[in-house]
Parts: sequence; C-alpha cells; structure tokens
Amino acid sequence: MIVLDIETSGGDFQRCGILQIGAIELENPKNIFLEDARLEDENEIVDTTNLVDAKKVIEVLGMTEEEMRNKNKQSEKQLLKNFFEWIKRVKIKNFICHNPQFDYGFVWTKANKYSLKVPFYHRCFDLSTIALIRHYDINGKFLIKEDYTDMGLKNILAFVGMLDERKAHNALEDCKLEAECFSRLLNGKNLFPEFSKFPIPEYLKK
Repeated sequence: MIVLDIETSGGDFQRCGILQIGAIELENPKNIFLEDARLEDENEIVDTTNLVDAKKVIEVLGMTEEEMRNKNKQSEKQLLKNFFEWIKRVKIKNFICHNPQFDYGFVWTKANKYSLKVPFYHRCFDLSTIALIRHYDINGKFLIKEDYTDMGLKNILAFVGMLDERKAHNALEDCKLEAECFSRLLNGKNLFPEFSKFPIPEYLKK
C-alpha cells in the first residue's frame, strides 16, 4: 500500500497547485518517492480559511512565493508523470492518507487536467477513521469536539504516543508520521527507527 502526502499552494483543487509529493510503500518502507514542482503561472496561493491572505500557506510550507514559482523546478505535469511511474512498481496500489479527499482528490484532479492515466486503485484508507475506530475499541466512544469528530493529525499522534515538533511541512516527513501512526494503530509496532524514542502506549500493544 502507498502512504501518500502532498504539499500544495492551498486547498482549492482548481486554483491551487501541487508543489511536492511524498509517498512510501508501506510493505517496503525503504521504497520512497519525494519530488518537488514549481507553481504554475495559472495557479494561486490560497489559504482556504482566509481567501485574501496567503501568509498561512507560506508559513506552513516554509517557502516564499518566489521559491514556489522557481522556473528551474520541474512542472506539475512532470511531477505527476514521475509519481505515476513510481506507483507502477508498487505491488499494492491502494493509498493510505490522513485526508484522502484532499490528497487523492488533488492528484486525481490534476491528472485529469493533464489527461494523464492514473495507475492506482480508487479506494483509500483514511487514517483519521482508523484512529477513531481504535479509539472507540479502547475507550468505548469516539473522540468528539462540539459537533464533529476531533481526530486530526495532532490528536492521532497523541493517541499513538507521538509528537510533531516541526514548524514547516514536508510531504515525506508527513508520510513517515502517517505510516508510523498506521503501524502503531493496526499492529502496535514501531515502523521507523527515528520514532522509537516515542514509547507505544500500552493500550495499542499486541
């Protein structure tokens, strides 16, 4: 299976662009994909929580707009082509995402934009849902805040005994965090050596 995470210039599939794709083959964690692309001229930097201010996007990515639009970087289309070639060499082509609607939806939308054939299956595993179910199994209730489930990445990490101490986001680092969470939630095991400093909670061990 493929743990997928992307970095984009915002949350609008049409107006924004993909800047980075990170992926890990879960059954072979040494098989990774990480490549960057430039922001195309027609794409914008849009903070979906404040559509007139791009500062939050720039802060999260740790890149200036000039860096995003660097013409020396490959195109978004070429990035997708390279990613799809990598996928072809992975045996199980289902995605695991923290937010499949976002990551999978963005990749699918851009593939359609460039008339690229996607080499993956349309079903995805939702890390947030898996964490909610494990939380329910252990505690007899879902994690709810006001009127919604509250299992964002911060709370998933806390549930599996981890912390995210980064300031800027990187797609491969996000993938590793998500793959580690998946391994702890389903198998009660540590996946990457760099996360072994975070003990696995007793309630997840098998």
